[in-house]
Amino acid sequence: MPWFPEFANAAELARQQVRAAGRADPVGQYFTALNRGDTHLLEDVWPGRVVVFDPRAGEVQGHHQLRRFVSDNRSWQAERHIRIETVATTRAGDRAVVELLAHLDGRDGAGEVAWPVAVVAESPDDLSVTFRTYCSQRPLFGQHQLRPPILTASQAGPGDVAGRYLAALDAGDTDAVVAAFAPDGYLREPDGPQFTYRGPAELRSLFDRWFGAGGGIGLQRCAVTDDGVRCALEYNCVRWGRRKLAPQAGLAVCEREADGLLAAVRIYDDVARPRP
Repeated sequence: MPWFPEFANAAELARQQVRAAGRADPVGQYFTALNRGDTHLLEDVWPGRVVVFDPRAGEVQGHHQLRRFVSDNRSWQAERHIRIETVATTRAGDRAVVELLAHLDGRDGAGEVAWPVAVVAESPDDLSVTFRTYCSQRPLFGQHQLRPPILTASQAGPGDVAGRYLAALDAGDTDAVVAAFAPDGYLREPDGPQFTYRGPAELRSLFDRWFGAGGGIGLQRCAVTDDGVRCALEYNCVRWGRRKLAPQAGLAVCEREADGLLAAVRIYDDVARPRP
């Protein structure tokens, strides 16, 4: 059967091509699996270990849990007629961060909701991958949901303007925060594009409110994905003003202008600002 080795080689080449495509766009493969309700694509690309950290489902491990999660998520997406728009992708090393805007039906027929979501894909080897999703649940359910830490604190931290912004945030220094932004720079909160603050006046008003009780916002830095243009920081928020918080997982993306200032800061977490 002289054709058999050629058939086997062709099948192996096809598998290699599928895996290469998956590793080139892991988050794309993840959302394709969610949309189809089929885990085979993920399992073919990463035949080793696939782990998912999801705000609603928690930690998902093992083939049985993964299949149930993907099936349930497909039903949930179909009910809400979700459409996905990619905002930006940041890659460095074995990690990719994809920022998305999900358009979906609102609660009780309240119209369409634009929901910011960020997904981190980390693949330490050719066989395994971990997906971590960050977002606020308030646009969907009307209230914040405490998100326990996913990662532990490390010495990770950006330099340049992103580092200066984070230091000013920690110190509660409105002047230093505003100075880190370009004149047309903006900050977008996790609840959606309607909570965007652009330019010095709007940014100053926002941070004056955030720092109004005294003190800044304390973030434990966990992991940094930086491609030179955008810096994505995964963190645990542990303090707001003088009030300690139960550690809560989140992600922020700092996007730089060519002049070295911040063009944008986009936040993906479910942290509720403490009431006075």
